[in-house]
Amino acid sequence: METLQATFFLFMFVPLVNPAPPLQQESLQFYEYDTDVSMGSLTQQDYEMQSKDIRKDGTNVSIDTSLILQSDDSQLDVPPTKDTNLPTCLLCVCLSGSVYCEEIDIEAVPPLPKETAYLYARFNKIKRIAASDFADITTLRRIDFSGNRIEEIEDGAFSKLLLLEELSLAENRLVKLPVLPPKLTTFNANQNRIKSRGIKANAFKKLTNLAYLYLGHNALESVPLNLPESLRILHLQYNNITTITDDTFCKSNNTRYIRTRMDEIRMEGNPIVLAKHVNAFSCLRMLPVGTYY
Repeated sequence: METLQATFFLFMFVPLVNPAPPLQQESLQFYEYDTDVSMGSLTQQDYEMQSKDIRKDGTNVSIDTSLILQSDDSQLDVPPTKDTNLPTCLLCVCLSGSVYCEEIDIEAVPPLPKETAYLYARFNKIKRIAASDFADITTLRRIDFSGNRIEEIEDGAFSKLLLLEELSLAENRLVKLPVLPPKLTTFNANQNRIKSRGIKANAFKKLTNLAYLYLGHNALESVPLNLPESLRILHLQYNNITTITDDTFCKSNNTRYIRTRMDEIRMEGNPIVLAKHVNAFSCLRMLPVGTYY
C-alpha cells in the first residue's frame, strides 16, 4: 500500500515541473512579434494550467519578459547612422514624408529617410547644422528648428534645397544668417542674436517668393536692405534699430512707386522715432507699427 501511495505521489508532482520551459518560450514569441500578451489571447484552459505551474513550480515568468522589454528598450539608444533609416524612425515619428523629432533632446540633425518633405525638430539641443545634413535630401519643403541651441550653420547647408518653402530658425543662438534657398515663402528667425552685420546686403534680394519675414527680438541696428517686392509681412520688433532711409521700403527716385503687397510692418520696441522719417513710408499703404512720438 505504501508503494502505491509513493507511486501516486510521484505521478501527481512530476508533470508540474516540466511545463515551465514551454511557457517561457511562448512569452518570447509574444514579445518578439510585438503582440499584446493578455488573458484574452489565451484559452481559459491554458491560462489555468500556466497559473498552476507558476504557483506550484515557483518559476517566475515575469523575469524573462522584463528582460525582453529591457532588450527592446535598449535598441532605442542606438545612435542614428547613415547606413539605415530605421534608428531615426524609431527615435522620431516618420509618417507619409514627414519626420517629427520634437522634444527628444537630440544634439544633431538625424539622418533622414529619402524623400522627406517635412522635418519638425523643435525644442531639442541641436547646436550646429552641417552641409552634409541635407546633402541627399532635396525633396524638403518645410524645416522647423525652433527652440534649439543653434549657433552655427555651415556654408551651403541649404544650398541644394531648391524646393524648400518654409524655414524656421526661431529661438536659437544665431548671430548671422545663412544663405537661404531661392524658393522660400516664409523665413522665421525671431529671438536670436542677429546683428545687422550678420545679414548680407543681398540676403533677401533674390528671394522673389518670400512673403513672410520674421526677424523680431534680435539685435539689428538697421532694417535689412533690398527687401523683395513679394514681401507681405515684415516683423522687426524689439531690435536696436535707430535709423531708416527713404530707400529702405520705397524708392526715393520714384515718387509714384507703391508697395502693393506689403500689408504689415512691425517696428515697436526699437529706439527709432518713426515720425522723423515720414518719407520712408510714402510708398506704403499702411504705416508701420511703432513709436512716432
